[in-house]
Amino acid sequence: MTFGEQPAYLRVAGDLRNKIVDGSLPPHTRLPSQARIREEYGVSDTVALEARKVLMAEGLVEGRSGSGTYVRERPVPRRIARSGFRPEGGATPFRQEQSDAEARGTWESSSAQTGASGAVAERLSLQPGDRVMRTKYVFRDAGEVMMLSTSWEPLAVTGRTPVMLPEEGPLGGMGVVERMAAIDVIVDNVTEEVGARPGLAEELQALGGVPGHVVIVVQRTYYASGRPVETADVVIPADRYQVAYHLPVK
Repeated sequence: MTFGEQPAYLRVAGDLRNKIVDGSLPPHTRLPSQARIREEYGVSDTVALEARKVLMAEGLVEGRSGSGTYVRERPVPRRIARSGFRPEGGATPFRQEQSDAEARGTWESSSAQTGASGAVAERLSLQPGDRVMRTKYVFRDAGEVMMLSTSWEPLAVTGRTPVMLPEEGPLGGMGVVERMAAIDVIVDNVTEEVGARPGLAEELQALGGVPGHVVIVVQRTYYASGRPVETADVVIPADRYQVAYHLPVK
């Protein structure tokens, strides 16, 4: 192999990928067998196997027990809004979107007091083990899980106040900005760091993915006069959704 030349398994995978993308191998079609790939491309069994592994890792094909490997349905990515402005009424962007009569979104949550892990403590400028309120969310669209979120709020800020439980009380379900304002904590800044990684087993189980699928992770932190008052991890399946930002220009 000369410099710059692709390994044989990548060339085979690339050709099969093109056939999937252009529709020559439509969804639910059985991928050519390892023997067929070997014969058609003039490669070894090892190369044929590695090419199939590449397509499976890319999420283009899936194995079906006792049946073979098939082209997966390719979902059209949908948008999940991340907004730089507060929606009218103080609802979070997801709740505002779901207020439309045609929307089919639902969510559920559960809150519990816990000690901050090292990573969460660092993000909230706390000491590891300091008490926080952890709230886990599952967001669905038409019954399908579309997004997971876990948030942490320092109980030193919200403890023994009406907003200690994010989804309960007089301001239950309102955004962080509105809830904090109710206890005279004025949120004036928010940061979001967006990255991607392979989904954890429990995340993919909830999101309906398969091992190796990539998720988008948004790490969000709200600040009041430089003090972090809430941080959250938002986990989104990368093959089904895009994260869209609306940022006002001042």
